[in-house]
Amino acid sequence: MKNKKLLIGFVSLMLAFVLTACAGNDETAPKDNEGTESESNENMDLNGETSDSMEEGMDHSEMGHSKMNHSSSGEVPEDLKVAENATYPVGSQAVMHANHMKGMDGATATITGAFETTVYAVSYTPTTGGEPVENHKWVIHEEIENAGEKPFAVGDEVVLNAGHMEGMHGATATIDSAEQTTVYMVSYTDTETGEEVENHKWVTEAELSPVE
Repeated sequence: MKNKKLLIGFVSLMLAFVLTACAGNDETAPKDNEGTESESNENMDLNGETSDSMEEGMDHSEMGHSKMNHSSSGEVPEDLKVAENATYPVGSQAVMHANHMKGMDGATATITGAFETTVYAVSYTPTTGGEPVENHKWVIHEEIENAGEKPFAVGDEVVLNAGHMEGMHGATATIDSAEQTTVYMVSYTDTETGEEVENHKWVTEAELSPVE
């Protein structure tokens, strides 16, 4: 009888131990799942932050615009008139005060050409697609299709023969401004990249000052 009681007590103890272990597993299981879910959410947040950072780092305006050809071969239209008494003659230097290209403002430029013409700021949609280009500086009279002796006026629609930017040649443009002046072709060192720019077209006389 005593042995039977001991056996019953032992079985009861084992059952209690098993039930306690099961209860413990049931309590810890949700915690493990919660930890996994938390880690997943954290990963999702990190991924989200990475995507946002990448988007913030991208310059969407640059993505939508054509690329500028900084340098050129130095060739100019045959009918372009050379400036005989240019303020900055070929071979001289001048400081640029233009911001229509990065790395230009404040750079010391060597004059490689000086010409008398009408210079225009124009707006157009690139032939290669993309966002419209507003108030592009500069296009000269001789770089416009079927240009006669008479200058174009603000608001005129013209076809461009210039290739300063991708998608410019052959594009229909609107004249934003027009000015009779001396324009210069220049070579200089980009102040931001250190790149050597050769025979860049164009800089107006108003955008230059003497080297001190």
